[in-house]
Formats: sequence, structure tokens, C-alpha cells
Amino acid sequence: MGLKKLESFKRLIVLCMSAIYLAGQVGIYAYYWFNIYYESVQEYLKYWLNGHLLILAIYGVLLFFFSHMYGGMRIGYLKNAEVIFSQILALGIVDIVTYFQVSLMVRALFSVEAFFSMAVFQSIWIVISVHAASFVYKNIFPPRKLLLVHGDRPIADILKKFESRKDKFEISKCMHIDAGVDAVKKEALERYDAVVLWDISVEARNKILKFCYGQSIRIYIMPKIPDVILKGAEELHLFDTPLLLTREYVLTIEQRFMKRCIDLICSLLLFLIASPFMLLTAIAIKLYDRGPVLYKQVRCTTDGRQFSILKFRSMRVDAEKDGVARLAAKNDSRITPVGKFIRKVRLDELPQLINIIKGDMSFIGPRPERPEIIAQYMEIMPEFAYRMKVKAGLAGYAQVYGKYNTTPYDKLKLDLAYIENYSVWLDIKLMILTVKVLLWPDSTEGVEADQITALKKERAECESIENAREEERYQADKQRSGRRKG
Repeated sequence: MGLKKLESFKRLIVLCMSAIYLAGQVGIYAYYWFNIYYESVQEYLKYWLNGHLLILAIYGVLLFFFSHMYGGMRIGYLKNAEVIFSQILALGIVDIVTYFQVSLMVRALFSVEAFFSMAVFQSIWIVISVHAASFVYKNIFPPRKLLLVHGDRPIADILKKFESRKDKFEISKCMHIDAGVDAVKKEALERYDAVVLWDISVEARNKILKFCYGQSIRIYIMPKIPDVILKGAEELHLFDTPLLLTREYVLTIEQRFMKRCIDLICSLLLFLIASPFMLLTAIAIKLYDRGPVLYKQVRCTTDGRQFSILKFRSMRVDAEKDGVARLAAKNDSRITPVGKFIRKVRLDELPQLINIIKGDMSFIGPRPERPEIIAQYMEIMPEFAYRMKVKAGLAGYAQVYGKYNTTPYDKLKLDLAYIENYSVWLDIKLMILTVKVLLWPDSTEGVEADQITALKKERAECESIENAREEERYQADKQRSGRRKG
């Protein structure tokens, strides 16, 4: 079977499995609607067939929307645990909305027991359907055999990430680009399902990319910063010549106005809702060690402007008595028992709603870093300043698609992807996805012991080497250009 036909067949299988999952969930809701909910509703409202179908359709559409948003439909692409978690999270949101919908129909709070029993059966269906779908997917589609082409930068991290998805990927061979582009082309035609281009020069990458594209070979590429910037470029046409435009400004005045309105409305509402939890958190911190409840720290926002970020204190009072700025590590002894809990459930971040109301931060944007840490990162990659082109955020692209210990280079690329592709809808989407991040434990994982802040030592060394090589290539090109002009 050809690659295109295989991909179409794979998508069809995933679509069918997702449809079966949704049909089962809506079927369970239909049973409860006709046998329990409607018995109470019909005292106030009478529905004909079309009315019943509309009720079921609304439930199905909401379930599809949130399941798709949180990745619950990505059977075979995400791990079973994450798919199950995503589907249960989506189910919980939809069932809560439906509970209040039915309560409005009967003009009183409906029995919680009925909805709880429905949620239990639906959760059981989720677990069964996901495992069954995953079993079918794995048996029909074996993992792809990959050829990894790399440069001088260590590949241990990326190999570890591919290793964590043995059901999808198998690195059959690693090949250094020094072997030559022709050797890579020859090897790519052998027995591999795809080629991974990992941190090689742009010149070599482009040659291999065009070759693989011409031969219909799948390619996975680690994008460089210019690639991320160009991805958000606007397409123009100068007569019959296509152009890519990257603008000197980031957000338009209309986008900034809408973003500020959303920030104010959402932060004020959330502040009112979260006030009881904030009060309990403050009491718990005070009772534990009698220290200050809030922790203030200098961070940077738009164009490097400094401000004092507010957090509930989760570490000992003398956590940084040596004056050295560092991120929290795994099992960090500086974190108090109360701090471990509030960091786990992200209660420590709630005081930043005040920063948003004041205008220092936005709901969505790159996380603000400390000036000292920014200085460390910029010694290795000056481009880290790009992420300060927009206002810092409570949550952002890097938090939704990365983790606490994601390296700064990868965080920068994620944040740039947000900046270059900004829209109001993207902000709303990231707000919805942040709910999953708050509840999914992997996102709060601390940095490793061998990391400089969030940057591993060997990665830092390689970043410096790569930057030096880029500068050497630039100077060489400049000299060649000067000789040609002469």
C-alpha cells in the first residue's frame, strides 16, 4: 500500500474509532435522558422527536468540541493515559454544562446522583474504548522505522523522547551529517519509513529535504528560529512573484485592545471565583511557618520592562539566601509541604491575577523570566529576547505544549510560534487548554540536577558552539560578497 493510501486508511480508522467512542457516550446520555431526566423535564416542557434529537445533538457537539480540543480524539498519536485523561476531562466539562441545562429545564437543581452514575458508566466506556482502539491501531499500524540524521549537538534527549513512544517510532539508525549528503540520500532510500533531520546546517538540510520530498519520503525536522518566524509570515504576491512578509510590529492596535479587554474581564471574574481558595491558601502558608504569605520577585515583560510578580510563597523564607537565581529542581528541599501542594494544583500562581489587572501581565503570553536568568540565556542565545516582544503571560504556548523543565531553546521556539501566529481565537484556545495543563502532572516536573536553570550543561555548550559557527558562516559569506563586489 502506498504512503498516501496508508495515511488515508489510518485517518479513516482513527475517525471510525472516534465515532464509535462518541456514539457510545451519547448513547449512555440518551438512555439517562429518556429514562431519568425527561421524566422530570416533561412536567415543565414537552419535546417531540426533533426536540429530543436536538438535545442529543447539543450534547454530542459539545463532547466532540472539548474532546477534540484536549486531544481526546488523538487515538494512536497520544499515550493511552493522556487520551483517557483528555476524554474524561472533556466529559466532566460537558456533563457539568448538561447538569445545569437540565436543572434550568426543571427549574431546580437536579439530582446529582443520576449524573454521577451516568459519568461513572461513561468513564468505564472511555477506558474500554480507548484501550480497544489502541490495540486495533497498534496491530494494524506498526511503529515507523526512522533514520535520524544529526549534527554535533547531543542526541540523547531526542532519542529518549522517541524511545518513550515505541508504539509509534523506532529509530533504526543514527547517521552523522559528516557522512555526506549523498550518503544520507542513499541511506534514506533503503528501508526507512521516514527521515528525522536533527540540528544540521541549513544547506545540508535543504538538499536532503528537497530530495526526500521528491521521493515521497516522510520528513521530521527540528525547526530553527528563522523557520518559526517564517511560519507566521504573511504571503504576498508581487505580480507573479510570491513573497513572505514578516512585520516590524507584533500585535495590531485592534488585537491589543481585544486582548486587554479579555484580560480584564477574565481576571476580575476569576479573582472573585478564586477568592475563597486564595484565602485558605494564605491561612495555610501563615500557619505553617509564620512567614510572609506572598512572594514578590522581579520579572521582565514587554521590551524587558521589569515588574514585581506576585505568588503565594511555596519555599522556605531563606530559599535563596545565597543570592543565586535558580529554578525549582525535582524533589527540591527548599519547597515546604504546603508549597508542594499549592504548586501541584497551581494555587501559587493565583495572585498573578492582580498583575494581570494592573496590566503588567496578560492571561496568555510567554512566561516572565527573572532578569538574571534572561542574562544567562542570552549569553548562549541572544534570540531569547524575541519572546519579550509581547506582554508576559500567566500561561502560554510553551506551558501548554511544553513542561516546566522544557529547555529555553525549545521554549523560545514555542513562544515565537505563539507570537507569529497570534489571534484572539488562539488566546481563547490556549485558555481552554490551560485547564488540562493545570490538571496533568507532567507539566509541573522540575528541572534535572545537571541543568543550568532550565538549560542542560551540554546543551549550553553546544548552543555556544552553534552560535559561534553561525557567526563564522556569516562573516565568511560577507567576505565572499565583498570580494565579488570588488
